[in-house]
Amino acid sequence: MDALRQIILIVLDSVGIGDAPDAEAYGDAGSNTVANTARAVGGLRLPHMAALGFGHLGNFAGVPAVAQPQGAYGRLTEVSAGKDTTSGHWELAGVSLAKPFPTFPKGFPPSFIAAYESRIGRGTLGNRAASGTVILDELGAEHVSTGRPIVYTSAD
Repeated sequence: MDALRQIILIVLDSVGIGDAPDAEAYGDAGSNTVANTARAVGGLRLPHMAALGFGHLGNFAGVPAVAQPQGAYGRLTEVSAGKDTTSGHWELAGVSLAKPFPTFPKGFPPSFIAAYESRIGRGTLGNRAASGTVILDELGAEHVSTGRPIVYTSAD
C-alpha cells in the first residue's frame, strides 16, 4: 500500500451511528443519532457523504451504500473510559484515558466559581449538571438580560 501523504478527517461530533458496547452504563443503550434522525424526517439526503462511503456504516434511510466509495470510511469505538467529547478527541490524537474525566455532578466547587466570578467581574448562572439545550432554555433569557455567563457541567 502506498503511504498516505495527506488525509481529510471529518469528525461529526455527537453524531452517533449506533450504541457502543458500554452504552448501557451511561444510559445510552439503543442510541443512534443518524438512523433516528433519518427515520424522523423520512430519510436523509447526503449525496457527498454517501459517495464517500457513509451508507456502509449503517442502515440510514435515504443514504445508500454505494458500490465503489470514493473515500475510506470507518466506525470507531472509543477505548477510553467515559463518554465525553474531549476524551474522544484526545483518543483521535493517540491519547486514551484509563479513567473518565471528572463530571462534577453537583456543579463546580464554590471556591472555583468564586475565583472565576472574581476574574470576570460578575456573577454566574446555573453551576449545576444539565443538558446544554435545557439549561439554555431555562437561563438563556436571564443571561441575555444580565450578561452573567451560564456555567454548567455535563458528562457529554
